[in-house]
Amino acid sequence: MTHARIVLVVAVALLAGCSDGGTPEPSTVPSTVASTPSSAPSPTSVSVTSQDDVATGLPAPWGIAFLPSGDAVVTLRDEKRLVLVSSSGAVTEVTGPGADQLDDIVDPGGEGGLLGIVVLGSSGDAVDLALYATASDDNRVLRATLTGDSLGEVRPILTGIAKANNHDGGRLAVGPDGFLYVTTGDATDTANAQDPSSLNGKILRITFDGDPAPGNPEGSPVWSLGHRNPQGLGWAPDGRMFAAEFGQNTWDELNVIEPGSNYGWPTVEGEAGEDGFVDPVAQWSTADASPSGLAVTSDAVYLAALRGERLWRIPLTADGVGTPQALLTDLGRLRAVAVAPDDSLWVLTNNTDGRGTPRAGDDRIVRITIG
Repeated sequence: MTHARIVLVVAVALLAGCSDGGTPEPSTVPSTVASTPSSAPSPTSVSVTSQDDVATGLPAPWGIAFLPSGDAVVTLRDEKRLVLVSSSGAVTEVTGPGADQLDDIVDPGGEGGLLGIVVLGSSGDAVDLALYATASDDNRVLRATLTGDSLGEVRPILTGIAKANNHDGGRLAVGPDGFLYVTTGDATDTANAQDPSSLNGKILRITFDGDPAPGNPEGSPVWSLGHRNPQGLGWAPDGRMFAAEFGQNTWDELNVIEPGSNYGWPTVEGEAGEDGFVDPVAQWSTADASPSGLAVTSDAVYLAALRGERLWRIPLTADGVGTPQALLTDLGRLRAVAVAPDDSLWVLTNNTDGRGTPRAGDDRIVRITIG
C-alpha cells in the first residue's frame, strides 16, 4: 500500500525509546508528522469549544466504554477494579462476584493490569462486557455480564497472550462487522511481531467466544502483524480501520489496518517505503505522541498522547488524512478518548500511572466539545 504524503517539520530536542512514554534521551532526529493530502476540503484547524471535568480522583484509569444507559464503565489499571461514571460525574464502584474474581485474577505490574474494556451487547439491564487483563502467567481476554453495578462471573475467552513489564497492548473494540478486535504488544520480544504463530505483536479478530473470526487471513486469530505495541482502535464511517502504535526510538504511528498486512516491526519503524510492509498514514516523534487510545468521529481521528501530553486531531479526507493538530496541551498524559452518547469526547488523563506528574484532582475524565 502506498500513500502520497506531505511532511510538517516540528523542531524538538528530545526523543526516547517509547512504550507508554519514559524518560527522554538526547537525539538529533527531528520530529515530523506525515499526512495524506486530499482534494476534498477539510478544516485546517478546530478549537475546543467547551471543557469540563466529569470525574476526578481516579487512580490510573485505562479503558472506557459507554453503556446503553449512557453511563461509562472505566477500568482502573493498578487497582484492578471497575467504576461506573455518570454524565453528571457520579462515580460508583462495581461490585459482585466478577469484581471479586478480577481482584484474584489480575496481576498488575509495569504497563499491565486491568486494561481494555468493550460492550459486546445487552439485554434489558444486563450488559455483556469483554475485558483485557494481565494475569499471573499471561494476558487474557475475559467476558462477564454487568447488571446495574454488579459484575457477574468472569470467564476467559482467549488466553496465552505473553505478558511483560512493557508492551502488553490491551485495547478492545467491536468492529462494524460484529467481531471483537484485540491489540497485543510484542511483550518486549521483538521476534513475536513477525511470528504468525504468536498472538503477540498483532491485532487479533475473534468471535465473542474467543474463536478465530470467520474470514481471517490464515484461519487463526491474527488479523494483522508486525506491531510493536498498538493501543488504539477505531473505524471511520467509510469503513477504514485505524490503529495507533507506540514506536521505539523514532516514530509513533497511525496506521490503516488491512487484513493480513504486515506493519513492519521490528524491521522498520515509521515510514520506510519497503516492499512487504505497510507505511503509516501519519507519524510523530516519540516525544510528541506515545499514542494510546483513539476515537474516530465522522470527520477526524482523535488520538490520546501520553508522553506528548496532548490530544491529536487528524482530519479525515476523501482519500486519506489531513494535517494533524494538537489540542488539550494542558492536561498532562492522556490515556484514552471516547465518543460519548451526546457526541462529546471524554478524555482520560494518566498522570498517576507512575510516569506522570499528578496535579490536584488527577486522574480525571474531561468532557470536551469541538467546533
